[in-house]
Amino acid sequence: MAEPALNAVVTLRDEISPWLMILRVVPRGWELPDFVPGQFAVLGLPGSAPRCALAEPEDPPAAPDRLIRRAYSIASSSLTRQYMEFYIALVTSGALTPRLFTLKIGDPIWLGPKISGLFTLDQVPAEKHVVMIATGTGLAPYMSMLGTHLMCGGRQRIAVLHGARHSWDLGYRSQLMTLQHLCANFSYFPVISRPKDEPIAWPGAVGYVQDLWRSGAVASAWGFTPTPANTHIFLCGAPAMIDEMVLLLGAAGFKEHTKKQPGEIHVERYW
Repeated sequence: MAEPALNAVVTLRDEISPWLMILRVVPRGWELPDFVPGQFAVLGLPGSAPRCALAEPEDPPAAPDRLIRRAYSIASSSLTRQYMEFYIALVTSGALTPRLFTLKIGDPIWLGPKISGLFTLDQVPAEKHVVMIATGTGLAPYMSMLGTHLMCGGRQRIAVLHGARHSWDLGYRSQLMTLQHLCANFSYFPVISRPKDEPIAWPGAVGYVQDLWRSGAVASAWGFTPTPANTHIFLCGAPAMIDEMVLLLGAAGFKEHTKKQPGEIHVERYW
């Protein structure tokens, strides 16, 4: 069976660092499907596509005529129908990301027409507040949620806690800082774990997102404590962070949401 043809084109490649980029993709000759913020799409490139200079040797090499496909959370708003945006980290030993990191504006790419995923705000009652906790590119689904659902000045409070190793790894930082300035009901808490590497002293929080949660930063910003009665928590990113946060939240009475047992903790485990 023939592999599908490359059906989309790259229209933006924003390099956050040598290991992080924002990729914007536009379908070629077809319309983007509807999706719910928090869902993911599939990107693909053939094995014949080159790998970036930072990539590790591929052994064995990928079949040149085989399409390599991987799922990535959509970072753009569902209200934006012209393109889809993805926040991608380079995995030097990976099959697809070293090829994605060679792409330039105008290059072809494969974008799957089917959108999937249950990591959405659909199960959050309108009167509940939301805390979104992420490490690295786990921020991507939250950017889609914010771009679609954040109502500046509304009653619902939303907080984003984003952890990375360095300040230059905090993708979308300027957008999130702007949202915080414009929207009284939105709070942004960036934290880095390697402040000694910074060329200029980092003025913000140091450690991990778990430390931010323990510190009561959200309660201080909101003026009240997030509890299972008033808040839902979203977790996306490193497995160790998710596991620790589930334990911390469980000790405070939060329960993980499942189809059979609704709860206040929503988890995306994609690693």
